[in-house]
Amino acid sequence: MAEVLPQQIPRGPAAAGTAWLALAGHPLRFLGSWWPWRSLAYLLSGVVVAALWLAGVLALMCVPAAGVLVLLAGIPLSGVERRRLRLVDRAPALSTHRRPGRRGAWAWFGTRLRETGTWRELGYGLLFSFGLAWVDFAVAALVLCAVYMAGLPFVLLLTPPEYLPLEVLWLDVADGPGAALVSAAGLVVLPVVLYLATAYAAGRAAMTRSMLARRPDESLRAEMVELSRSRARILGASDAQRRRIERDLHDGAQQRLTGLIMTLGLTRLELSGAPPAARDLVERAYGEANQALTELRDLVRGIHPHVLTDRGLAPALDELAERCAVPVDVDVRAPGRVPEPVEAAAWFVVAEALTNVARHSRATGARVTVEHGDGRLVVEVADDGVGGADAAGGTGLLGLADRVSVLDGRIMLSSPQGGPTVLRVELPCAS
Repeated sequence: MAEVLPQQIPRGPAAAGTAWLALAGHPLRFLGSWWPWRSLAYLLSGVVVAALWLAGVLALMCVPAAGVLVLLAGIPLSGVERRRLRLVDRAPALSTHRRPGRRGAWAWFGTRLRETGTWRELGYGLLFSFGLAWVDFAVAALVLCAVYMAGLPFVLLLTPPEYLPLEVLWLDVADGPGAALVSAAGLVVLPVVLYLATAYAAGRAAMTRSMLARRPDESLRAEMVELSRSRARILGASDAQRRRIERDLHDGAQQRLTGLIMTLGLTRLELSGAPPAARDLVERAYGEANQALTELRDLVRGIHPHVLTDRGLAPALDELAERCAVPVDVDVRAPGRVPEPVEAAAWFVVAEALTNVARHSRATGARVTVEHGDGRLVVEVADDGVGGADAAGGTGLLGLADRVSVLDGRIMLSSPQGGPTVLRVELPCAS
């Protein structure tokens, strides 16, 4: 991992992502940054947006045919408000609305009218126009007054004589000492006002975000839920496809090969008096057909065992143990059937584990234990081999982990050098 030096890390208000973080920085750095003025721009632009929105709503109310659009007037306002948040909060503000299930204007209107976010946005618009905008204006005016006082000498210098102010804060500013006193007061008040205005703008933005924006973690959670569901659908479709292929091979190609072997067997009997070359060819064809049938049966069992579908997990695991090159003891304490996806996952876990035992472990024996209780199915495969199993070593353990994770299960592996190796899988199982 590359080392990150301290001077490479951004610090100070300029690197802050929100006005709140900028306020927590050094006071001189804060006052020298853009955050106070961004906050002032946020408040002033809010006054303009509120005035334009209220004028648009009043105009819609004057048009009878467009009166229903007033109910949706908060939607464009919320879009503008979420964009204005970038002035004081750089974090993305996500819309609370969802995509309509169908296309067309009527589907869009129907979806929006049924969403609580639409009514929350309308309520925010009314609160914004008749209350918050006035507070925004008052705070912004306070900042502008402090700026005016601090810069009064420049105002007097640049303003034509006929437009010069006579008094500021009841002080005569026509002479130099009065203007200097007002400017000094403005310089003292301005930092305090900038802090107050920035704090108000940050709080105001936080309230707006809570009313009009969906939190990023909610969006991420929704995406994760949808991803989990899509993975489960893909796994279900894959298992269904496996069962279909297994059924087609079992009922189709396997039966035809069996019929071919029977025909070749009868041909052997009929050719008992034929030349040796002909009998050798039939014998070879008979042996090849038997070998092809054996390989096809192994292939069918690897795709999806017929016994798992018909009789359940325990007989299917017994069949795996019988075909394993290493002696295997099977102990299944799971009364009754469990859901098909759980059965299939458990079978594939044991099949892959026993394959690894036979190929890599140099074990003299293995044990498969299955327990069902407390709402989960626990599968454990242990062997007395040399250990050292590694998920990254191409042993298929990563594929097992992916299959187990789709069902919200857990997979644990203990395989120290010298053994023994224990693979434990826990699968949620309601019944």
